[in-house]
Amino acid sequence: MPSLDAITPGPLRVAIVGGGVMGRQHAGTLSGVPEAKLVAVVDPFQHTLADDCQVPGFTELGTMLDSIAPEAVIVANPNDLHVDTALQCMAAGVPVLLEKPVATSLDDCRTLIDAQRRMQVPVLVGHHRRHNPVIARARQVIESGLLGRPSMVTALWQTKKPDAYFEMRWRRQTGAGVILINLVHETDLLRHLYGEIVEVQAFTSNALRGFEVEDSATISFRFENGALGSIIASDAVASPWGWEKNLNEVPKFAKEHDQPCILLSGTEGALSIPQLKLWRYGEHADWEAPLFQQQLGHVADDPQVLQMRHFIRVARGETAPLIDIEDASRTIAVIDAIHLAARERRSVKPTYP
Repeated sequence: MPSLDAITPGPLRVAIVGGGVMGRQHAGTLSGVPEAKLVAVVDPFQHTLADDCQVPGFTELGTMLDSIAPEAVIVANPNDLHVDTALQCMAAGVPVLLEKPVATSLDDCRTLIDAQRRMQVPVLVGHHRRHNPVIARARQVIESGLLGRPSMVTALWQTKKPDAYFEMRWRRQTGAGVILINLVHETDLLRHLYGEIVEVQAFTSNALRGFEVEDSATISFRFENGALGSIIASDAVASPWGWEKNLNEVPKFAKEHDQPCILLSGTEGALSIPQLKLWRYGEHADWEAPLFQQQLGHVADDPQVLQMRHFIRVARGETAPLIDIEDASRTIAVIDAIHLAARERRSVKPTYP
């Protein structure tokens, strides 16, 4: 009989590409997940993260792949480098956790989709909020019928980023902006909860910061099931509403736990996220009747840790990605439609890959 050591794999050997904010976040997550270990960091500009984690640092991805031969790679470099980096890893046969956005254009999404179909290398896209137990519980509520027919959804993402955040030039240029950096999350969650989006309208503005990319946006959606939705967002305002403020995912942000960031309503009930407060009528169901509130429970857990453990299983071929390139590309198709709708001041139907 083989020993337990012979049949139990050791920690997955993972490299990170990108030593910035997201690279550091993934490194921190890896340090608390014994099923994986960090073996290298690639960053052409500095070796700070590699030094801090006491692992080899590289300036070139190809050199790292040849010398370290990691079993998986986390791609967390600037948005416009995601596709080329992922393609290089896939060509080497290395599974990838690709940070959102999966790409900055629909054409690049198609390139990734074609490559994945040819190479059959597992890729998980890092929309980590889908792993959050709050979202899993909300989706259960919708699917249970407690809301009746899903009809309306509003997402709020409003905060004030510090000037230092924009010292990195790419965050001020095309390929960044509040829509692609931040609202890609909200857009993906609305798709995840209510289904595919078939039409969008949008207004954007860069008046508050004056960069070439937008700092504020109002977006309207029509879903395939007939529901309507909206996102109201800015990265330059004082506000208590937004995912990072209202959920305890990232400790460094001050919290407003009593405030919602997503409001769902249907013909039979309404639900607030993250509070998971369910509102339904009693015997009489009309605007003169009172609504009764029920606090729903869920088992809290760190979505980054849940995502990492899922990625380990994906990299080992034990499960399919919760969100793959094709799924994530549909969110980018909606993002493209949002930009076009804002630019041309008209409604736009997303062109899905």
